This record gives sequence, structure tokens and C-alpha cells, in this order.
Amino acid sequence: MTMLARVAERLYWMARYLERAENTARLTNAYTHLIMDLPRDTQVGWEVLIQMLDAEPVYTKRYRVFNEQNVLRFLIADQENASSISNSVKAARENVRTTRDVLPEETWEHVNELFIYTQETAEKSIGRRHRYEFLEQIISRCQMVNGLLMTTLFREHSHRFIKLGHLLERADMSTRIIDVGAGAILGRAETNQAIDPLLWGSMLKSLSAMSAYRHKIGPLVEPNAVVNFIFKEARLPRTVYFCLTGILEELQPLSNNGDAIQIVESALQKLTRFDAENMTLAQLHQFIDQLQISLNQLDDAINTAWFLPMQS
Repeated sequence: MTMLARVAERLYWMARYLERAENTARLTNAYTHLIMDLPRDTQVGWEVLIQMLDAEPVYTKRYRVFNEQNVLRFLIADQENASSISNSVKAARENVRTTRDVLPEETWEHVNELFIYTQETAEKSIGRRHRYEFLEQIISRCQMVNGLLMTTLFREHSHRFIKLGHLLERADMSTRIIDVGAGAILGRAETNQAIDPLLWGSMLKSLSAMSAYRHKIGPLVEPNAVVNFIFKEARLPRTVYFCLTGILEELQPLSNNGDAIQIVESALQKLTRFDAENMTLAQLHQFIDQLQISLNQLDDAINTAWFLPMQS
């Protein structure tokens, strides 16, 4: 494992950056469609996207106003935003470049093509004319790389650390979407029976969960049902429960896994007792904060157990 440490870390972060680029594209795409569908006087602004990605401190250093142009530039092409789609793809490419010998041959080709595409088109895709095509390309190209890895990669530690990166990044994004989205909708003085289902539906669409929700729950998009579904559904790949159980499965064969497993098992226990029906908005926010802390602790535990240099 000592010999693998540097490679394992790069594979883990390659997966996280690819997932981050895809998730940001999904979220931006869903929110753009939502904004265009809402009445002009609806009090839902572009700052929600920045809040979902926990990027307000970085954003406010660069821009004064939360308007469409600024927010989309920040999320898609801003070189000063480490988590922009452009920078996430760049970071993923660098991690693939340094681990090519343990990845399927086509991986470098596809990720390098994704990088070139992003560099050539990101800045042009801030406006609405080219934005949809760009975001769809990012999503489909990231999925193509992930599909390649999951269907051709030899099942050993390389595969395991890639899965850990994907699942942890995905769980993190799902909790952020619920936290900020639910706060923005439920925190208003009045509900809007015409608009609120569109807002909750947009959250489901950003996670590609709308059809699964309708299949499992039904056609009515109801707040508590959406929150419970995204947190607790065991059969949908983008729910928090699915991600955590997947992480636990990948951790179990690894040595030195005690701290990481304890964190995941504790989070899963809390998740099984979770029910949005019995929570106020403040309690929901507190629960998600604790879950976010657990995910950060898990990242630290993974880093400490397998990536940090071994002490002699």
C-alpha cells in the first residue's frame, strides 16, 4: 500500500474532479432551465447556485453582483475558481496524465479530448446561446469516461479508490443541493403552490432522479418526500444512502480502514433514523451540517490512512 499511496491519491482525486465537473454541469443546467420557466417576478436568484457549491467567499472576492453572467462565468470558466468546470476538468486531466500506466489506454485520450473541448468552448458557453450544448457535452463526456473506467478497469485497489472518490464527491453534492435548495424554498414567508413543485423538481432533475422519484413515490412532488428520497433511497446511485453504502463496501477490503469505516457506519445509522416529516427547517439544516462534517472527516480519514507518507 505504501508504493500505491501516491497513485491511489491521484486516482481518488481524478474521480472527484470528474464527478465535480459533471455535478456542476448538471446543477447549472437544471437551474438554468428552472429560471427560464419561472415567472419574472419570482424571488429566486442566481446566488442559490453559488450557495449550493459553498463558494460565496471565493465568489464575492471576484464579483459584486449575483447576476446570470457573473455566476455562470464563475461556475463554467473562471480560472480563479478552483471548482469551476474548466478547472475541475484540468485537474482531472493532470491526475490521469500521471497515472496512465494503471488506467485503460483510452482513458487519457477521452479525458484529454474533454480538456481540449473545455478550454476551447467554456468561455463561449457562458451566454445562453451555447450553454445548453456545452453543459450536455460535459455531462455526457464525463459519463463516457466513468463508464469506460467502470467496465474495463481491473478490480483491484485502483478501481477501489476511483469508486471512493466518485461516491464521496457525489454524496457531498447531494447534501449541498438539499441543504440550500430546501432552505431557499421552505425558508420563505409564503409557499407558492404553482412554483414550489417546479423548484423541488429542479432539485430532482439536477440529480437525474425525477423519473425514479415518480416511479417510487408518485407524480406529486412533495417537499418531505423529495428530501427523504434523496437522502434515504437505497437503489438510486445519486442518493446519500446509496453513496455511503457504496463507500462502506469499497472500504471493507482495505487495511487500516478502522477510522473511515467508523465514520461511515455512524453516518448511516443517523441516516436510517432520519425523517424529514418530523423536522423543522432548522433541524434539517443541523442534520445536514453534521452529515457534511462526517463527509469531511471521511476525506481526512482516507487521506491519513492511505495517502500521507508513511512514518519510518
